[in-house]
Amino acid sequence: MKYIIILGDGMADEPIPALNYKTPLEYASTPNMDYIASLGTLGLIHTIPEGLPPGSDVANLSVLGYDPKGCYSGRGPLEAASMGIKMEPSDVAFRCNLITLNSDNNPKMVDFTSGHIDSETAKILIKELNSKLGTDEFAFFPGVSYRHIFIWRKGKTEMHTHPPHDITGKTIKEFLPIGDGAEAIKGIMEKAREILAHHPINRERKERGQKPANGIWLWGQGRVPKIIPLSTIFALRGGMISAVDLLKGIAYYAGLENLPVNGATGYIDTNYAGKAKKAIEALNKLDFVFLHVEAPDEMGHEGNLEGKIKAIEDIDKFIVGPILNEIVAKQEFRLMVLSDHPTPVRTMTHTANPSPFAVISSLDGENMKKRYTFCEKSAYESGIYISPGYTLLGHFLGDWKAIVSKECK
Repeated sequence: MKYIIILGDGMADEPIPALNYKTPLEYASTPNMDYIASLGTLGLIHTIPEGLPPGSDVANLSVLGYDPKGCYSGRGPLEAASMGIKMEPSDVAFRCNLITLNSDNNPKMVDFTSGHIDSETAKILIKELNSKLGTDEFAFFPGVSYRHIFIWRKGKTEMHTHPPHDITGKTIKEFLPIGDGAEAIKGIMEKAREILAHHPINRERKERGQKPANGIWLWGQGRVPKIIPLSTIFALRGGMISAVDLLKGIAYYAGLENLPVNGATGYIDTNYAGKAKKAIEALNKLDFVFLHVEAPDEMGHEGNLEGKIKAIEDIDKFIVGPILNEIVAKQEFRLMVLSDHPTPVRTMTHTANPSPFAVISSLDGENMKKRYTFCEKSAYESGIYISPGYTLLGHFLGDWKAIVSKECK
């Protein structure tokens, strides 16, 4: 038996007037996802427990069968793990975005990605910050594009920080960290602004009409989480395909093998076909593959409706279709496609609303065959609602008939 999950990050959305009040999932051409929803089982999954932020960290932990209330400590340590950063129990990891601020005395968040700065350029800037601000207590580590890590040795976590993608176009002053330890973090952010503002790379970027990486944003802090590997819980061998450090870090703690794909970017230009090919190859030796695509989420954060529709259609055409065709022809399987949370293009940030999932199985009696299409409206009409969301994986890997018969709601 082979198990595969294909997750389009932030695919879910809300009805949009420009699409005749359809969602991007309803509007997009997705014959392969519709096939799975039509012949398999369609429902809604609620991945965000009450009181936790509606982030991809919390949502993907839920999809992978973990109760975030019991194991979630913050986004930072998950991403740090994927980068091989050694953390002591007393250390605190922060996600560190390279950002673009305007030049006002009371600056606004222009772009939380610095124009999706390339990794090599970003690496130079992060290393510069570490050389100027790094100590035995503080350290910067370069990651991918705008996504990096800041470590506070023997640091503090009891402060409130805001995700930078929630404050695009807003004055940053009211969203700066508050609470125990916040003054130290705000001090690092202010010193980083002074260093980056005069860096030759940013002068060159402005001359070329590119957005300067003239600030950092520290958020998502946490200590090392307590997560039991899936290989221990379910006695399976699994792999993760993703371009972003967050999912790679979750994979590290979940005991999943990280499976690299050339050209995987975490953006709209990612190597969709390469991810599908890697998943098909991996299933020859592994029992379970989790394939994550970041592009719909990035398009939602940009408010890019056309881009989000394209990302959804590319996932369907270049990932879902090839994998479905390959796995149907060869072996017994269960295949799930889903969104972890909505990222509406209207609000350009995550929400905690439930998202659609669809599962198709090769086994008799494990498909509902209700002739649905894969979208939020049909998922609601199905009557299948999985909450808490972390319970879904156990059924997907075990007793799926409990879902089909609506014994688990």
